[in-house]
Amino acid sequence: MGLERLVAVLQGTTSNYDTDLFTPLLDTIHQRSGARRYGGLVGSSPDASLDTAYRVLADHARALTVCIADGLYPGMSGAPLVLRRILRRAVRFSAEVLHAPAGLLASLVPSVAETLGAAYPELKQDTSQIMDVIEEGETAFLSSLVRGRRVIDRTLRKMGDRERFPADVAWSLHRSLGFPLDLVGLMLDEKAVTMDTEGLERLAKEEAEHSRGAAMGEAGAEPELDPHTLSELHRARVPPTDDSPKYAYTLDAHGKYAFPSGRATVLALSLGRSLVQEVGPGQRGFVILDRTNFYSEQGGQSCDQGFLVREGQQDVVLPVLDVRGAGGFVVHRVLVPECLRVGDRLELFVDQAQRLGCMVKHTATHLLMAALCRVLGPRTQQRGSHVAAQRLRLDVSVKGPLTDGQLAELDAAVQALIGRDEEVHTAELPLHQALQITGLRKTNEVYLDPVRVVSIGAHVEEPHSSDGTQHTSVELCCGTHLLRTGLIQDLVIVSERQLAKGISRLIAVTGQDAKQARAMGSALCEEVDSLCERSQAAPASLPVAQRQAKDIGRLTDVVDGATVPQRERRQLQQRLRALQRVANTRVRRLEDQAAAVQLRVVLAQSPDQMLLVDMIPGQPVTVLGKMVKLLSVERPHCSVMLLSSQPGGKVVCVCGVAQDLRNNLPAVDWALAVCAGMGGNAGGSAHIAKGIGNSSNLEEVIQMAVQYARSRM
Repeated sequence: MGLERLVAVLQGTTSNYDTDLFTPLLDTIHQRSGARRYGGLVGSSPDASLDTAYRVLADHARALTVCIADGLYPGMSGAPLVLRRILRRAVRFSAEVLHAPAGLLASLVPSVAETLGAAYPELKQDTSQIMDVIEEGETAFLSSLVRGRRVIDRTLRKMGDRERFPADVAWSLHRSLGFPLDLVGLMLDEKAVTMDTEGLERLAKEEAEHSRGAAMGEAGAEPELDPHTLSELHRARVPPTDDSPKYAYTLDAHGKYAFPSGRATVLALSLGRSLVQEVGPGQRGFVILDRTNFYSEQGGQSCDQGFLVREGQQDVVLPVLDVRGAGGFVVHRVLVPECLRVGDRLELFVDQAQRLGCMVKHTATHLLMAALCRVLGPRTQQRGSHVAAQRLRLDVSVKGPLTDGQLAELDAAVQALIGRDEEVHTAELPLHQALQITGLRKTNEVYLDPVRVVSIGAHVEEPHSSDGTQHTSVELCCGTHLLRTGLIQDLVIVSERQLAKGISRLIAVTGQDAKQARAMGSALCEEVDSLCERSQAAPASLPVAQRQAKDIGRLTDVVDGATVPQRERRQLQQRLRALQRVANTRVRRLEDQAAAVQLRVVLAQSPDQMLLVDMIPGQPVTVLGKMVKLLSVERPHCSVMLLSSQPGGKVVCVCGVAQDLRNNLPAVDWALAVCAGMGGNAGGSAHIAKGIGNSSNLEEVIQMAVQYARSRM
């Protein structure tokens, strides 16, 4: 029984929401929203829907407040993504059901802190910060909520007699406007409309495949602008795309980034490998604009996500699926819900969370490379990289795998660089001038002229010393970067492996993901410490030893797959391997002892005979196997089958056949016949075999085994 239900029992209420854990929150919602008081109704009536909104806000405000105070922030993947969905669901109920003013959700934080502050004192200490995080998320989603409602209403009007809501529209709401799919479903349920779930599953699968490729740094599908199409564009005198607006973002005094929307004209459209004048509804076309604020995938950085809308028609959203560069053009791959024509005027909206995530990871990559040069030496070279919103990948030249000591030095160096919160400067210079900058780091790529220079810690125009004392990093780079490095907050290397001799691949996460990786590493260290302590005493029995060995194996799997600092992972893996060796030795020793004891009992009960079939209760197949092998030494002319019942009605068997009988009675045939009679299977050789099946009547199984063997002896 949880705290809320226990309080409900103690206070004599029939609902958690009638206890003093929730009534202060419900009162605050009433005061701030102007809605009628909470009545505790359930069902589908308008009054019941209002009370549902009360409960959603109260519950979600508590979850958000506690999670954010604990260091978990709304984000783009994993637990942060779940928290983001919780926030957006609460905002939707606040705005559309309670019709409350903006800021209601954040205003509930003090009430949560007052109610739970005695148990969680950090809630009262961080109230302002928690409110800021929630308010920022609420503000970001409110505009999307209004636009999304318009899209849904417009689509419903156009559906006519169609029964299911189009999957591509639902997916565009999810991908472009950040609507959780369950929220889209809820909004449609209120209209008695169902979604095209099969279509959604297909789109989700395609997105997952694209995301996996992006996570590995693999190029996605290139825009279908072949040389012929490019020639057509040049003959039509379509000018190259002006993509300078992608750098037009600002940072205010409170550390918030602003990414203004853009406006552009459609200059060309392509379907397949042909230029067209329009792209029809439901088609995926390539759009070339006169200017764009979208970043096209290049320089190892993932392209921007977002959406386009036609000017004056805000309820038609065109999701941008991919952005690439081709022959001086920025090509947007777009899903078109309604007809799009050359000459249309569009408004461009970049997914700000995804862009900011890429900016954080790209600037962090530069800092990580600078730290590598300091720890491993200035000859360390970058051999490749990929930057996505969730994590960064960096391939570097090294003499061998990084040692634990080097990883520790690297971690300390990166933390020191992040802690400086230095300004990031950029400048566009002629290539020959940029190459004269002392300390400039460049890769083996071919650079266009002019080039963009990114300098951390000093202006590009200032002299840079070769020993690095006047700057942190200076590189040729076309990517989008933070304006100050402090927003990185933290960086953790979660994977390091050798791609080839002399090339090491590093995977790192930043910010809250990095903090969570450190917390997970600490938690797993405690788990391993506890397991080591429990493993010090020798197990009293074979089942206890087997459980210990399985516990070690399960924890090893968790450590192998967890997102934790790589140095800690190696140390934990080393400790667990040592524990596993000890545990396996103990299991083998106890199995040998059990096999010897059980065999003495069997031999004492059975005279010297050519055929032995017996039941050994509660023994694993490994013990049965060792008994059969021991018996083949002590009674080489005896053929034996041992069976043992297991939990769940399963029966395991092991059999061995004397050498002079193996032609007529191969052990594998014997085991197969018996296990097939139990609905199971078996395998092995003519000498020894084992299998498994299901039976509640072992006496019948033993009789069947004896009859089969005697018929072939």
